Amino acid sequence: MRKAAISLLLVSAVITGCAGAQPSPAGTERQEARAARQLTEAEQLRISDAQQRLIGGCMRRQGFEFWEAERLSLAKSRTLGYVLDDVDWARTYGYGSRLQVEEAVARAANPNLAYRKRLPEERRTAYDRAVDGGIDAPVISVEIPGGGTVRKRLGGCVAESEKKLYGDPREWFRAEKVSGHLRSLYVPKVLADRRFSAALDVWSRCMKRAGHDYEDPGASRRAAIARSDRVTEPGVFEAEKKLAVADATCARDADLRSIGEERESHYLDQLRDRYGEELDTYTRLQHRALDLARKIVGPRA
Repeated sequence: MRKAAISLLLVSAVITGCAGAQPSPAGTERQEARAARQLTEAEQLRISDAQQRLIGGCMRRQGFEFWEAERLSLAKSRTLGYVLDDVDWARTYGYGSRLQVEEAVARAANPNLAYRKRLPEERRTAYDRAVDGGIDAPVISVEIPGGGTVRKRLGGCVAESEKKLYGDPREWFRAEKVSGHLRSLYVPKVLADRRFSAALDVWSRCMKRAGHDYEDPGASRRAAIARSDRVTEPGVFEAEKKLAVADATCARDADLRSIGEERESHYLDQLRDRYGEELDTYTRLQHRALDLARKIVGPRA
């Protein structure tokens, strides 16, 4: 099995209900969730932007200042998954190393952190309570697929924003964490799949013809990351872009994304007997949040 990390988008299977049966309201919701399409990255960003807006309004009502995160362009905001097949994006941003540097600088200069630091101790404690309930907030937890438990505080403006967007923060937390951690169960099967392995071989041969001897996109990406601390040097970034363009071009030639997504959907569908309810809830609540987000903020350009 190839030793590579993979981050393909979850693909919700469309399952038809039994003919002749009259579904209950809860059953109808599950059927609609299964049939709902996966949100695009632009739509997910819109929900994130709406949550920032909701948190900001909540914090200001409690007497604190709050700065929303900068809304970057869609191109600069994209999540780089295992398969890069956007040649134009690669030609401009390479593997996104310079974007990562910009993001790190922006995080370090977050005005909310500086504002909190300037507050007197008593006000700082009140600020923390306003954000997420502080250290005394109730903690919710969920066991995740593959083992382990994740926890989070449930309180403050974060919980208020989640309640407005998703309805029940506890239900959303469980659905989001379970769905996201299913990757640990199906990714090894995708990597070992014969069709996906064959597509990777096509990609690797294509890359070798272009002068880059890598077994898979993960290896190509790691080679670029190894030089990322010198990304501000023009020659280093130009080399990264050249490698990323070859990667994206070969991914298209190998049809790597569509084969990967189809195989992912296949193996994810095998987990529905155990995790179907969480997957359907995740999709349903995302669409609920998107409907509200459209009323709060506009889309990113």
